[in-house]
Amino acid sequence: MKQIIQDLKNGETILEEVPVPMVKPGFVLIKTFRTLVSLGTERMLVEFGKANFIQKAKQQPDKVKMVLNKVKTDGLKPTMDAVLNKLNQPLPLGYCNVGEVVGIGRGVTEFQVGDRVASNGNHAEYVNLPKNLVAKIPDTVTDEEAAFTVIGSIGLQGIRLLNPTFGETIVVVGLGLIGLVTAELLMANGCNVIGFDFDPEKVRIANEKGIVAVNPGQGTDQVKFVESYTNDIGADGVIITASNKSNEIIAQSAQMCRKRGRVILVGVIGLDISRADFYEKEISFQVSCSYGPGRYDEEYEQKGNDYPIGYVRWTEKRNFEAILTAIAKGTLDVKPLITERIPLEEFDKIYGDMGNSKSIASILEYTNTADPINTVEISRKYFKEKNGTIGIIGSGNFTSSTILPNLKKINAEIKYIASSGGLSSTIMAKRHSIANSTSNYKEILNDSDVDLVLITTKHNMHASMVLETINSGKSVFVEKPLALTESELESIILAYKNQNVSVSVGFNRRFAPLAKSMKKLLGNDNTPINIVATMNAGFIPADVWVHDMEVGGGRIVGEACHYIDLCTYFTGSKVKEVCMNAMGINPEENTDNASILIRYENGSNAVINYFANGSKAYSKERVEVYSQERTLIMDNWRKLKSYGFKGGGNASSKQDKGHFNQFNELIEQQQNGGASIIPFDEIVNTTKASFAAIESLKQGKWISIN
Repeated sequence: MKQIIQDLKNGETILEEVPVPMVKPGFVLIKTFRTLVSLGTERMLVEFGKANFIQKAKQQPDKVKMVLNKVKTDGLKPTMDAVLNKLNQPLPLGYCNVGEVVGIGRGVTEFQVGDRVASNGNHAEYVNLPKNLVAKIPDTVTDEEAAFTVIGSIGLQGIRLLNPTFGETIVVVGLGLIGLVTAELLMANGCNVIGFDFDPEKVRIANEKGIVAVNPGQGTDQVKFVESYTNDIGADGVIITASNKSNEIIAQSAQMCRKRGRVILVGVIGLDISRADFYEKEISFQVSCSYGPGRYDEEYEQKGNDYPIGYVRWTEKRNFEAILTAIAKGTLDVKPLITERIPLEEFDKIYGDMGNSKSIASILEYTNTADPINTVEISRKYFKEKNGTIGIIGSGNFTSSTILPNLKKINAEIKYIASSGGLSSTIMAKRHSIANSTSNYKEILNDSDVDLVLITTKHNMHASMVLETINSGKSVFVEKPLALTESELESIILAYKNQNVSVSVGFNRRFAPLAKSMKKLLGNDNTPINIVATMNAGFIPADVWVHDMEVGGGRIVGEACHYIDLCTYFTGSKVKEVCMNAMGINPEENTDNASILIRYENGSNAVINYFANGSKAYSKERVEVYSQERTLIMDNWRKLKSYGFKGGGNASSKQDKGHFNQFNELIEQQQNGGASIIPFDEIVNTTKASFAAIESLKQGKWISIN
């Protein structure tokens, strides 16, 4: 299928050929008929992409500060690699989609195949959307009209926050697409509406709809006009739908309000607010968030958990439905807003010179009649009888920034890369000369050419995909963690015993050059040692998926397992008992501020401090090892200092966390045979130890590893 994307690195807008996404549980697959180009929002994204590095930095000063801090701790090259990788990730454009349901995910009962629906899907021939971001279209509403659903909901949410009453005077600043829809909805609500815009055509359309529209460019003083229109009372409220970096708009909005007036920001403007403008009249100011309640809430959007209507009357989906009803009844007339209709293949007529476009609403038309295809061939290669041919499931940031660059260095043969949406895998396949991009990972498992599968998906998918891979007779490498529950782990152990395959987990720290140096200095005489390992992991907001015990497993199981394995590597022994204490009066099981105490079978002790409340300016990782009146201190995988070792042992290098060595050994083992790069019983022991840490927190005692 074809999809419009924005390349943030070079600024190109591209019509890309990508696989059709696979329908997921709780989602619906939609074949697109029409999409609406939001010139305001999309113009900002396109112009950001075309900006040079310095211009991009000026637009995001908070990101620049983060980059500078990362340079201090990780070094210049790793930081630049991370920045460039971020810019290399494509940005799908569009969020106003109309089409027909062609696939239903498990758990979806509200829709049937054949339903016409509106959604916030991208400019793509097929889109896969969660059910709470999709609404049925009434029979009397055309596809073109329905394409205004999401845009209308943005304006409607601003109105709901303003809470206007019948007869109030409301000013709309900016009569672009959202502004015109907002003004018309306000009129339907019984308000007196004043609109301001510098575009004569937009003012003309507004006037034809009965809006009192004025062009300030013709010399009108906006504040005095409102005062005159309201008999010196001032407007009851202002909704700002303009896009302008000037601070003048927010100042004027306050000045044209009456005492205790309300200002709602829907657009993007300068916000250097004068206290006096708001203080003297006690004016309230609020920023509207997109389509309404539920936006950016994973429970609502991704998991499909609706808010009770008695408590949240207007969610984003119910706002969609309200706009469609208004169009069906003729309360909202969007047809006069359509400036042009363009076939998808001629998208560049819209995006080629977007900065100078005078269009209000541009409609993209889709005429695709081909059957949906889940795999796209990027380059033709032959893999027969080549051990170590790889299929990658998952194309997130870690795959892009770490896995693929390291596989490229060792000339690994990659036949597939899979992503559920198909876009990110296609971009990575092209960038790294991978033969095929697919949205159906089962094609990898069913291909006899592939004998090694790399899994880099969200944590809750690891165990089931590892099981499928083992049962398909292929070796598997999975990013940590291996599993999230004891039952998942037991199923993997059983499958492993019944198949002659290799199972590896991405515990890369033991492969780091400094870790190998430390192990060599310590020796293999099984003498007990003491370890203090600290991960200054950094803060992650509570609503991010890694904290969800069912999806991410929490950061102890999902990330601290790295250091359990590293300590196991240094001790040369297995974990015997675990005790974990966490910060706070009543810490939750998904804590990310904890100290893990570990007893090993050979008498070694380890303390792993996993903290998320430290400064990002401080080193992220530090390991201290004490053994036979000797001490090793490793700082952030860049420096190693030794004390008491004959012949020294100090070392320094660029930051290297062992990924290259790990994949180099993995591919060599797959091609030539031999033992797994990490013994399977150690992987199981580490996984059980991470589970035991959580159990210890719950029970308040040491937990033995069976």
